[in-house]
Amino acid sequence: MEIGRILPTEAAMILNVSPQFVRVGMQQGKLPIGTAIKMSSIWTYHISEKLLQEYSGKNVEREIEKIRQREENKIE
Repeated sequence: MEIGRILPTEAAMILNVSPQFVRVGMQQGKLPIGTAIKMSSIWTYHISEKLLQEYSGKNVEREIEKIRQREENKIE
């Protein structure tokens, strides 16, 4: 499965922290799971599947699949 873009909210669920923790940690360079770039006044995040997997010790592809399946079931 190609998981594509990983959202800060998804990374937060994998790490068992708040989405704000992920965003601020990335902005400050203290959470080594990707890159946070400020474009004008808006922050943009690129979360690396490989870095998130190394940091969390979890199978990110499987975790993302479960998260997205739960979200999809909420919508139906």
